[in-house]
Order: sequence, then structure tokens, then C-alpha cells
Amino acid sequence: MLSVVKSQHMRTMESKILPRAALAAECARLRQTGKKIVFTNGSFDLLHDGHVTYLQFAREQGDLLIVGVNSDASVRRYKGPQRPILEQAHRARMLAALEMVDYVCIFDEDEPRDLIAALLPDVLVKAEDWAHYVSGRDVVEAHGGKVVLAKMVAGLSTSEVIRRVVAAYGNDRPTT
Repeated sequence: MLSVVKSQHMRTMESKILPRAALAAECARLRQTGKKIVFTNGSFDLLHDGHVTYLQFAREQGDLLIVGVNSDASVRRYKGPQRPILEQAHRARMLAALEMVDYVCIFDEDEPRDLIAALLPDVLVKAEDWAHYVSGRDVVEAHGGKVVLAKMVAGLSTSEVIRRVVAAYGNDRPTT
């Protein structure tokens, strides 16, 4: 008979979602143990394989991955009034459920610079389409860290998924 033993260190989704101050304290503790902290951010609305590939790449850049998630208000400010599709709590929980994600923090600013300054990650990962401007680059590099640009999965974006759904269904409701 096969028995499954749960690790005493297994964490719940909720335990991976922390407010800024608690996560900053956790980062300070982890830094003292020599952990290489990686940070990335985004809205992560309608999670898809492009996101998962990106997050796996980010996780491979260090010992643990922190994901900053734009709040609903923040997403509306830069993507428009019809976004996000999924509420911030749902997006945070989906990200926290992923094995490669160690911590999630929702932020309300338009850019993650203040969150990055509070956490001081060793590596800041952004998708290559943001190469022209990486918010928080100055903070990370001033503390000896680096910025890494990740390749994007061609043809996969939340906007593209939304276009496909609208093209397929228009005003019709899906049957299931």
C-alpha cells in the first residue's frame, strides 16, 4: 500500500499571500539565510500557459519567487474599465497555487517600484516586451541586484485569449 506523507513545510495558498510589510520582513529574514530572492509582477488576468512559462523562467533565476499582482484598481487604470476579468483575490490565489511561486503580494500603485524597494529582491524579472522600461530597475541595481528579461510565448497573452473568446462566441453564451 502506498502512503502519502505531507511535508510539515507544505503551505496553503493563503499562507503564500502576504501584505507588503509582512513580506518585507520575510525577505529580510530570507536574505540573512543567503537565499537569492526573485521578483516579478503583472496583472496575471486569465492565467494561461504564457504566464506559467514566464513564472517558471523567473523561478529558475533564484531560490524563491515573489509575484507582485496589480490590484483591480491598478489594472483598470492601465488596461481600461473592462479589466481585470478576474478579481485580485482570485488572481492572487491562482498564482499562490502554483508550485514555482513562493509568495504573492497585491499592490495598488500603477508601478511596482515601491513594493520592489520594500522587498529588495536580488533579481527582477520582466517580459522582454518591457525592455524599454523596467520599473524598479534602479532600486534593484543600486543594491547589487540584476534585471533579467524573459522571452514571451508567441501568440499567448490575456488580450489574445479575450479576442479568441469574443471571436468564437460574440454575444452568444458558451454551452458549458
